[in-house]
Amino acid sequence: MNTPNPNDWNANIIAEFRANEGRVGGPFEGAPMVLLHHHGRKSGRAMVSPMMYMPDETAPDRIYVFASKAGAPTNPDWYHNLVAAGAAEVERGTESYSVSVNEVTGDERDDIFNEQASRYPGFAEYAEKTAGIRTIPVVALTRLRE
Repeated sequence: MNTPNPNDWNANIIAEFRANEGRVGGPFEGAPMVLLHHHGRKSGRAMVSPMMYMPDETAPDRIYVFASKAGAPTNPDWYHNLVAAGAAEVERGTESYSVSVNEVTGDERDDIFNEQASRYPGFAEYAEKTAGIRTIPVVALTRLRE
């Protein structure tokens, strides 16, 4: 049995997202999704990463993304690219806009991650897999008004 290429899987999610005004099915049915545009910090190559997000209930221009990498022992490349750049672009629903990037730490990070894990238990499973290895980063993406 062939293992699917993750890039093909992402390409399918990206196409579905764009065809359905930001909505996708399968394991992400009903979940808030965003397409994160970033550049490789070493390669400079433009990349798009689909991911779940959590809106900030008190700041409508801010969303949070989670560098879970499905509970892998290392952080995903997109996380390192974002932190290095400090800015990115997102597609959210039918909108595209620029965002600033800020890692959330300490108690605030824990509160946000725990809320996401309560909404989507898979995130709690990812945290269990990474326990003692790494803390899953939480990144705030704040819309830049032009």
